[in-house]
Amino acid sequence: MNQSGGVKTDRLDAIRSHLYANGFSTIQDLADAVQASLATIRRDLQVLEQDGVIDRVHGGARIAEGSSVELAFQEREKRQLAAKRAIANAAYDLLLPRTAIFLDAGTTVLQLARLIRINPMPLRIFTNGLIVAQEFLNIPNLDVVLLGGQLRSENASLVGPQAEAMLETIWFDQLFLGASAISPDGAIYSVDSAEASLNRRMLTRSANRYVLADASKFGTMATYKVAPLGSAKLITDTGLTPQWRSQLVEMGVETTLADLGAKQ
Repeated sequence: MNQSGGVKTDRLDAIRSHLYANGFSTIQDLADAVQASLATIRRDLQVLEQDGVIDRVHGGARIAEGSSVELAFQEREKRQLAAKRAIANAAYDLLLPRTAIFLDAGTTVLQLARLIRINPMPLRIFTNGLIVAQEFLNIPNLDVVLLGGQLRSENASLVGPQAEAMLETIWFDQLFLGASAISPDGAIYSVDSAEASLNRRMLTRSANRYVLADASKFGTMATYKVAPLGSAKLITDTGLTPQWRSQLVEMGVETTLADLGAKQ
């Protein structure tokens, strides 16, 4: 009986992972992927739908989306999605159970949040992102704290003096920070002054700091400087140009290149 339950749990995990990696999949796709019958897959999808993990649509299924995602944020989220998911996978491998982490409100960090949702481990998670926090509703073994502050609708984030004051009372084992742009001089930039100020505070409150930025962000500019890229370790993707790879070596930035060629 216990063995049967374990097999089902493994199969549900495999279905979640397949949908995360491949997006919408037909019932036949899922049956082939996990080597189960169509009837078994239908029953599994019913369980996952009841748990709020997936949506069943058009003869198949997909990972459930937040119902109140702000449109502009959702559009940004779709850009460079394969790279963002590859980066999120690399970041997920760095997580340690029973530690405290901070997830910022960026779209690449959101992909990491979704991986944690479908493959949870005991974590204390702090975030200033409303959409990030929403990913963790009703997920066991997660202790989630949302910063207070002023709502910034463009990024569905909380910023400002209240959020910064709260950060001063907390220490994180790991910070996962997105970036609007990585400038030609190797600095992290944001499009919003309050977001940039809060990000600077985040960097001072974490033992291990990681910037998650896909290759398209490099060599671009935004208005407000956050910090030099050397303030954190970098996780980007193999789409990064040879020139930037050389520059990062010269800057001494510890860099992980997530493989876009690998199956996500």
